Amino acid sequence: MKRGAKRELIGNEGMVILDTVRRLNRRNAVDNLLKLLKKTHPADTAWVFRHLTPAERRSVFNVIAQTDLVGEFLSELDQSLTLELVSDLTPQYLVAIINEMDLDDAADLLEALPGELANEIRKLMEKTDREEVDQLLQYGPDTAGGLMSPEYMALDEEMSVGDAVKNIQERSEEKEMSFYLYITHGEEQMLSGVLSLRELLLHPPYRQLKNIMNAKVIAVSADTKQSEVAHIVSQYNFLAIPVVDSSYKLVGIVTVDDVIDVIREEATEEFLQMAGAGKDQEILLKSTVENARTRAPWLFATLIGGITAAFIISFFQNELQKVLALASFIPVVAGMGGNIATQSSTIVVRGIATGRINMNELSRVVFKEMKVGLLLGALYGLVLGLLAYFGYAHPPELGFVLGSSILFSMTLAATVGTGVPLVLRRLNIDTAVATGPFVTTAIDILGVSAYFLIAKFFLSF
Repeated sequence: MKRGAKRELIGNEGMVILDTVRRLNRRNAVDNLLKLLKKTHPADTAWVFRHLTPAERRSVFNVIAQTDLVGEFLSELDQSLTLELVSDLTPQYLVAIINEMDLDDAADLLEALPGELANEIRKLMEKTDREEVDQLLQYGPDTAGGLMSPEYMALDEEMSVGDAVKNIQERSEEKEMSFYLYITHGEEQMLSGVLSLRELLLHPPYRQLKNIMNAKVIAVSADTKQSEVAHIVSQYNFLAIPVVDSSYKLVGIVTVDDVIDVIREEATEEFLQMAGAGKDQEILLKSTVENARTRAPWLFATLIGGITAAFIISFFQNELQKVLALASFIPVVAGMGGNIATQSSTIVVRGIATGRINMNELSRVVFKEMKVGLLLGALYGLVLGLLAYFGYAHPPELGFVLGSSILFSMTLAATVGTGVPLVLRRLNIDTAVATGPFVTTAIDILGVSAYFLIAKFFLSF
């Protein structure tokens, strides 16, 4: 994506701009507000926009619509807010906006719009622009094809260095970036190599590109998952990566700014899922009812687990009546097991996402976390056992029961918390769901059950 040369906000400047925008909007100082918005980076304008009320958004957007920054602004805005704004715009005006946007951003906007409106806009577009956008829309939104930009710098391998420099000077304004020059051969533009702009300038004008290019170019196919693209770019520290079709024809590039967005989006989804809040990144922008509806199913799992734990505790009510001190330590046993399970699951999920876990050595990963659980369980079991032994006069075996329960619960929790996401990964199921209420609730139930069974056995009820 191309970005303007405007300075991005740092520190508290965002809040200052937000307060200024609100003040100017209240005073209806359109000219001053227009000047401010023109000086602000579109990404920062989008950040400010999120914190405005719906009425303020409509008013401020009417001012933004008077500038040539509206296309960049919409490409930076959350999808739900974009749909809220464009619902009041005419297809003719939207076409004018889309014509000023990068092709990949235009395709993203059209994909987000309702079908009828998107089709009406496409009919009004120039034939060349429509064909280019349709080419991007044929790919899935979570693939390299859906992420790529078709505005790349490609040069024929038979071209000389001197001719290449002239070509770049003539075309650089209309292309995505020229840090990497992709070398192709034939009329079909088959990818044959890559060359950095710096390397190009170090060679004499008469030398052909095919003699100086790097033929070992790393590329991805158009249907490669965006998560894999992000992993490759971060692994090799690329600024961009070429995208090819099944015949190895160069069809676009994915730039690092889009990869950063992918990494941020996927990390956000994982954290939301691990917390049991769904995976909608725009959940804060949803209404109260929609927010509650998203989170309700995850909390239902916790409710079922809590009810199950309550039945287990009631089953051992005779034991509780004889030794009331057992009830005091139920939250400790359940909490320690749940916490270490969450830690283990989080470590494993992140390890899978970043490629740091070898899926062919699952037993080693599980065994290592089990040893961590055993070590920590022994440590905290000893602390809690000594506390119970010296803090409660009767029965003396209570300390051993608590220590054993913590040891067993934390060892089991670490093992289950590690194993569940690994199994889900093998089954091609989203691993992030494992660290939500499901693992912690399961561990609470198992931990409480083990606690009372150990107590029943050693306290000889």
